[in-house]
Amino acid sequence: MKLAEQWSEIQAQLGRAWDTASLVLAVDDPEDAERAGALLGPAAPVRQGSELRLEVARRPRTVGTSADVLGRVLGRLDRDGVRGRLSLAGSEAPAEAADVDGAGALAEEWRALVDALPEDWSHALVHLHLRSSDFVDRAALLLSPLNPQLVDGRSTLQFRAARTIGYGASAGMTERCLGRLDAERITGHVEIVQVVSDAHPVATQGPVWRVGGRSL
Repeated sequence: MKLAEQWSEIQAQLGRAWDTASLVLAVDDPEDAERAGALLGPAAPVRQGSELRLEVARRPRTVGTSADVLGRVLGRLDRDGVRGRLSLAGSEAPAEAADVDGAGALAEEWRALVDALPEDWSHALVHLHLRSSDFVDRAALLLSPLNPQLVDGRSTLQFRAARTIGYGASAGMTERCLGRLDAERITGHVEIVQVVSDAHPVATQGPVWRVGGRSL
């Protein structure tokens, strides 16, 4: 199995509850160990013969190697014909994020909101109130399939979700995107601002909301 594929399996084993991981790369050909060590330089690997020990962080950091960077480096080693075995030596879970106002994980909160909607709901207008304006840029990128818009100039992103008709991403896609924020410890509160139920449009996508003279 290629090194990049081994790393994918290890990440699946780790799930989302990890912050840093210790890895051991045992290179089949000792002559390839030096090249592997050079490419893995930012991770400050410790080499013992044909074996390299290194630390990797799940999220990007100023110093060190992130999970994505490691995947790219291992893919380059695969293309160069370097073979070996990558194994997990240990991992550390992130410290629990402070729960300032009692809100739970965003994906879980969204699921609970959807479960509480009428069975015939068709589409909804949603606000995501982020705990810090520092989260806005990264959250907007992770939520890009939902086409979010910044609505208060600081830390609230607005998007639409749809179940049967109307504009917006599906409830499932919305949950997956919010799960991406949870994975990066981006915190906040989800609010369904408006919802349409029992809609039967004719030759149209259905009703729209008008807020401040604008159609949403």
